[in-house]
Amino acid sequence: MKFKSWQAELGLLLVTLVWGGTFLFTKVGLEDCPPSLFMAMRFSLALIASLIFFRKYLKKMTIPILKQGSFLGVMFAVGFVFQTYGLQYTKVSSSAFITGMTVVLTPIAYYFVEKKKINFWQIIGVITAYAGLIIFTNPKLGSLNSGDLLTAVSCIFWAIYITYMDVFTRGKEDFSETALLVIGQFLPAIPITLLMYFIFDYGVPVKFTTSLISGLLYNGIIASFILTVIHTAVQRFTTPVKAALIFSLEPVFASIFAIMFIGEILKGNELSGGVILMFGVLISELAPMLFTKKIEK
Repeated sequence: MKFKSWQAELGLLLVTLVWGGTFLFTKVGLEDCPPSLFMAMRFSLALIASLIFFRKYLKKMTIPILKQGSFLGVMFAVGFVFQTYGLQYTKVSSSAFITGMTVVLTPIAYYFVEKKKINFWQIIGVITAYAGLIIFTNPKLGSLNSGDLLTAVSCIFWAIYITYMDVFTRGKEDFSETALLVIGQFLPAIPITLLMYFIFDYGVPVKFTTSLISGLLYNGIIASFILTVIHTAVQRFTTPVKAALIFSLEPVFASIFAIMFIGEILKGNELSGGVILMFGVLISELAPMLFTKKIEK
């Protein structure tokens, strides 16, 4: 199925909105479960859902698709490992906005992997979004905690993931290939997170509370399974840089959820930084259309 670029970008915006809620559900879930086991159960639920709905496509699995899905899955899982462990030691809003650094790293990954130049308005959008991110986080070396640093490392893997998602899905029109890439992503994620459990969290007690179960269902079924299908299906109809800019809105949504449900408070610099970040996304999306129309006139 083909999508127009605006439809694909609208789909990615929906993905970003729901992803914004994962920080809240993860933070709540980590109160009753160690990070590694939370992730292992999250990805197991996603894999089970994938196999239930897409098992009919398994006969079409090829070695190249399995390799591509596995590579994406490793980037996906390692990014989540750093982000989830980091979330133990920092605020929901801080974790979300630091994750927004992906918007800066993706154009770099895109340039080196794709060997393609980034257009002027995307560069301006990235710079503006990054300025908003800096204002929001108000970084001071002495004030950065281990959670912030772990979250920052996760951005490297997200940037690579977004770039290679474009590489591996380009030209794939058959939905079966999308479904198989989704399954391939969850396969390596489970052993990686289980390994983290036996190294760092073995013996940490787990309480299957309502909060933990709701967190796993939201993150495993909605945010991992359903959104990975949407993401894998539509990103090829836009560029990795535009995708990263849209994803940079994730911390804005995460902060709104944190304010609404757990009472986190945004300071003045955080509010202004969030507005500037959103403006950066709008520049990338709207400026090319506006200025092209003026030139045509």
